[in-house]
Amino acid sequence: MGKAEENKLKKRESLLNTAFELFTTKGIHDTSISDIVEKAGVAKGTFYLYFKDKYDINNKLVAHRATKLFDDSLSRMRKEELEGYREKIIFVIDDIIDSLAKDKTLLMFISKNLGLGFSRYAMESDNVTKEAPVKEASESLLRDIGENIKNPRLMMYMIIELTGSSIYSSILYEQPVKIDDLKPYLYKTINSIIDQFEQE
Repeated sequence: MGKAEENKLKKRESLLNTAFELFTTKGIHDTSISDIVEKAGVAKGTFYLYFKDKYDINNKLVAHRATKLFDDSLSRMRKEELEGYREKIIFVIDDIIDSLAKDKTLLMFISKNLGLGFSRYAMESDNVTKEAPVKEASESLLRDIGENIKNPRLMMYMIIELTGSSIYSSILYEQPVKIDDLKPYLYKTINSIIDQFEQE
């Protein structure tokens, strides 16, 4: 990657980080594009090179942060000695849940859009922004699943969507139950989804 390309990535990353800080403290409605560029230290024209408006950066930021959750989780999964693909899927889901339980600000920001991060993550398998070990781990997991499942990306998307919508209230409000009480039921349901895809 050349220096010009590196600078572009740094500016985009700075805009994303600044927008996240402002959106989670002031809210999207009370944050202007001028607020974002001023705090990020870039020109307003630079903002429009990457994003259409503040709602566009918000949507990209949700996907960006959700994607990072998968990066981090897959990095940790790679260090474990896990045998089967079911074990790997449950590890990744459990790790993401634990990460969001520790970072409620991120959970509230992503809201129930965890699937957006995975769909972007899985569908863009040639995403050059991923570090090689993480990319290798994600492709390895999808490959493991693919040997047994007809449509691994669709199955994972459904599992992630189920997870995102199920855990939100459980982590934030302990409703209908605390997250630790929800997990066994969630994992049984995930295994049922896997069973259905295996039977196709």
